[in-house]
Amino acid sequence: MTRSILAAMLIAGCVAAGGCGGGGGTHVGSPSATPPGPSSSQVTSVRPPPSAASAGAAWPTYHHNAARAGAVPTGPPLARVRRLWSVPVDGAVYAEPLVVAGRVIIATENDSVYAFATATGRRLWGVHLDTPVSGGDLPCGNIDPSGITGTPVVDPRTGTLYTVMYHTGFRHILVAVDVDTGTVRWERQIDPPGGNYKTEQQRAALAFSRGRVYVAYGGLFGDCGRYHGWVVGAPAARPTGPLSTFQVPSENEGAIWAPPGPAVDNAGNLFVATGNGSSGSFDYGNAVIQLTPELKLVSFFAPPNAGALNTSDSDLGSTGPLLLPGSRVFIIGKAGVAYLLDAANLGGLGNGLASRNLGAAAFGADAYADGTIYVPTVGGIYALQARADSLHLLWHQSAASQSPIVAGAGVWTIGNGKLYQLDAATGAIRYSVSIGESAHFASPAASGGQIYVAADGRVQAFG
Repeated sequence: MTRSILAAMLIAGCVAAGGCGGGGGTHVGSPSATPPGPSSSQVTSVRPPPSAASAGAAWPTYHHNAARAGAVPTGPPLARVRRLWSVPVDGAVYAEPLVVAGRVIIATENDSVYAFATATGRRLWGVHLDTPVSGGDLPCGNIDPSGITGTPVVDPRTGTLYTVMYHTGFRHILVAVDVDTGTVRWERQIDPPGGNYKTEQQRAALAFSRGRVYVAYGGLFGDCGRYHGWVVGAPAARPTGPLSTFQVPSENEGAIWAPPGPAVDNAGNLFVATGNGSSGSFDYGNAVIQLTPELKLVSFFAPPNAGALNTSDSDLGSTGPLLLPGSRVFIIGKAGVAYLLDAANLGGLGNGLASRNLGAAAFGADAYADGTIYVPTVGGIYALQARADSLHLLWHQSAASQSPIVAGAGVWTIGNGKLYQLDAATGAIRYSVSIGESAHFASPAASGGQIYVAADGRVQAFG
């Protein structure tokens, strides 16, 4: 029995008995306490009050659904927004907030996971899983410490949160957590084969499909050492059973690192995008790759200059594939060229069904609603309309540049320490507010007419 499972069993017994004192456990403290570190010893688990904001609303995975569309039909009215609450957490947050069962779920680089009530921000539970890896112990990188970086995923049917923590000893561990209580149900090691534990980074969001959890890997910032892009699949119901794996077939590199992680279609096929490979010719770097649920390669797309993109570190996979209606896939990378692809046959080396050069590098995740794609670039947000297998520019807003979402009539995005609400139809700024420094490529979440964002060591709600 692992230490974390044993600790979870002991804590569950303490909660049932009315609480435990002392003892150096691993769960974080009470809702009113300052965010604790590894030495905290108490678990708090309370039921959230019912609220209109939480009723029937969910954002259980990165950008809301498996297609990574990042859009919901309701949100705060344009220009009529206020901050509802703000609460601290114990580390930097790279993962997007998740919302399930009246809870906002937050994962931190301190290897902690929290649940807050959507209506009030009251802490419902928190669990500190382990000690993260110090950035100084890694050969390169720009996250310090390195704990939970990829956005977790929730299976609402079983009420289970799946997250991958990186902890001392340089191991990635898949952890299943009870959404209601924060109790750790099980854990297992999920490092990809090869033993490059110091150079493989788990930054991409997890995906859940057909009873399996999928975890993608890339390298550290700086591309030091040897690593590969990987996807690892694990059975979601238990901490045993064989892992399925796919390695990007480049000689080195070919990371799957962008925050959205794998997108999954209705048949359970996965779509991933890779960063630069290590060759001057095509080697499955800078590609969109389609995989079966068993992680077998089906088809791929790469720009005709994929080899040149390798040598200039111009990752196509600086964003993730966005699945669109009509069996279409959208992708854009550091080169600033957007591509529209056929999901049934990605097309190999070529130009796809359509392409458009925006002239600005894209990072993070796009969003899609009502025929419009919202693209985050270093030059701001671009709104593109995909019709008749062509891409048309609708508007451009330079104020903000991070991964957008759509909630009702507003596009929500982050830039320069502010959260912005843009008019989805025109791109005009309708609301902005200072939120403090956010992580690279940070993205808000939306549920029940409210917006949730993590920045400056805090989780903040707007509505």
